[in-house]
Amino acid sequence: MCLAVPGKVVSIDHRADPLTGLVDFGGVSKQVCLEYLPDLRVGEYVIVHVGFALQRLDEASARASLELFEQLGLLEEEFGDAWEQAAQQAGRAAPPAWAAPAARDESGSEAR
Repeated sequence: MCLAVPGKVVSIDHRADPLTGLVDFGGVSKQVCLEYLPDLRVGEYVIVHVGFALQRLDEASARASLELFEQLGLLEEEFGDAWEQAAQQAGRAAPPAWAAPAARDESGSEAR
């Protein structure tokens, strides 16, 4: 099965052509083409299908989808061994980027 999976943008390589970035899918990070959403910022959530970020997604929807996908075993099915390894390391590692609260600046606004 090939799902469109929500993930959190962890980094963006503005020098890459096409534009790419690292996206965290609940513990598994993958390099993704961001060309369709060139104004994305680190910390935003996207829907990714076959390696392409297709649409922005709000944080609450992304987290709910990732939790549901995890409960149903769909992330393991989609990411295979990488997801299993991330799940095994979760006990000693930091939580996945999608599970962490959004970073805030001094004014209390979400950092961009």
